[in-house]
Amino acid sequence: MISGSYRTHRIPTVGQHVAPPPREDVAVRPNLFIIGAMKSGTTYLRKLLAAHPAIFMCEPDEPSYFVEPRELRKLWPDMWRRRIWQSEKRYLALFGQASSVPILGEASTAYTKAPMVSGVAARIQAFNPGARCIYIMRDPVERTISHYWHMVRYETEYREMATAIQCDPQFLAVSHYAAQLAPFLERFGHNGVYTLTFEALVADGWATMCGIYAWLGLDPNAADRVTFEVPEHVTPAIVSQPKAGGIVRRVRQWPAAERVVARLPPSFHRALHRLTTNEVRRVDVDTTTVKRLLRPVHRRQTEELTKLLGREFPEWVTLNESRP
Repeated sequence: MISGSYRTHRIPTVGQHVAPPPREDVAVRPNLFIIGAMKSGTTYLRKLLAAHPAIFMCEPDEPSYFVEPRELRKLWPDMWRRRIWQSEKRYLALFGQASSVPILGEASTAYTKAPMVSGVAARIQAFNPGARCIYIMRDPVERTISHYWHMVRYETEYREMATAIQCDPQFLAVSHYAAQLAPFLERFGHNGVYTLTFEALVADGWATMCGIYAWLGLDPNAADRVTFEVPEHVTPAIVSQPKAGGIVRRVRQWPAAERVVARLPPSFHRALHRLTTNEVRRVDVDTTTVKRLLRPVHRRQTEELTKLLGREFPEWVTLNESRP
């Protein structure tokens, strides 16, 4: 069974992210980290981990404490404004209700978004050298497309899919699983990083989680089996997409303007929404060209992953479709 570290460590940081020593009244530090990948079922995995009475998963989801603050501000302004990064005391407070459970965990997909973030594995290792990490992966073609819809929904992405993916390197980078995993394997070793696929989790959640529970030194039979239902779809069927150059993009990126708009009557909000957004049914968007664009890139990336982990990924149907 894994345990927390009782030693004091300074987190290597850039700029203002210098954490003070841990409080003496905190007996156990977080020792389990779901590090990604984004849009690969991390929310569902977190829920299944929390179904075991020996595991406490903190709230809020995705605290992103180990992301350098300036990078977090650029990557996720809303989480940056919560200022969990300001001190270790703030971060450890997220685990204040954990009682005496042996495993304290969190899930932050921002930890595997290099090169947008850097140094995360080193910070986690310095914080708790005995920590373990879980990395869940999904068919990279499907993950990249899902990532695009996430950006449309939450980050005001207004470009059509192929253009956005070709112009913004984050889409391909986050699906480059070997590159994202490498720093964590270097710091924690293969025994300290558990890898799995979303497809395996969906196909047989109980068997997959039994493997994880065993890796953590826990009795699988203690978990709440009622939790193991089919994961919900997070992205809705219809997504509001900003029109190119729409004012909504500037409003959403300027917190002060958002506060002003929030005070206006509902009729204004409805009119503004119609003026600045399009309602897009995701199933109506033809992804044939995008998949053709993505497959060669993601196949090369997956070959690196196969060499790194010593296994292949036949469950990634979209990636392997029409393969020679």
